[in-house]
Amino acid sequence: MLDDDQTLFRVTDLKEYIYCARVLFYEACLPDLHPSTYKMQAGVNAHEHERERAARRTLKAYGLPAGTRHFDVAVRSHALGLSGEIDEVVVIDEPGGEVIVVDYKLARKAAYHFKLQLAAYALMLAETWQVEVARGFMYLIPTRQTEEIVITTKLRRAVANAVNDMRQIVETETMPAPTRSRKRCMACKHRRFCNDV
Repeated sequence: MLDDDQTLFRVTDLKEYIYCARVLFYEACLPDLHPSTYKMQAGVNAHEHERERAARRTLKAYGLPAGTRHFDVAVRSHALGLSGEIDEVVVIDEPGGEVIVVDYKLARKAAYHFKLQLAAYALMLAETWQVEVARGFMYLIPTRQTEEIVITTKLRRAVANAVNDMRQIVETETMPAPTRSRKRCMACKHRRFCNDV
């Protein structure tokens, strides 16, 4: 859903749009529909507990040297048209160090929609802090594994293209086609509104 000044999408809107464009349509164009699912609540609960564990975890979990960690970092970009909150930002202390974004996920693999979300966080952080952000990590809560995600030109371009497409959907209030992966519909909070799948 767009924020108060109607210019920014949330990064979670981007993630949901990539997963299924209709989720964005329902959230932004039909805002009175806000069903919730067990899976959604489980994700929120796991995320809250993971934040506590993360503070105790060392950077060895990411294969990184000593650094400074920042949690729940708010970012926004009017250039991209996005806003969000990054789970963790790591600033490597050694000379020539780097800035790295970390996103926690209640998932067993880094699916494409999660990678795009991480790339969006990296782009917003780079703009907000005026630094280069070349990579990030996804921390997969169920397996306690990390996956490095390089912020490629292709991912950067995909973020910008997706936001443009999202804006088109909202401005025209046109329902997009459903996701090609119908198994996603099984746990979708909006499935009862999609009468064509």
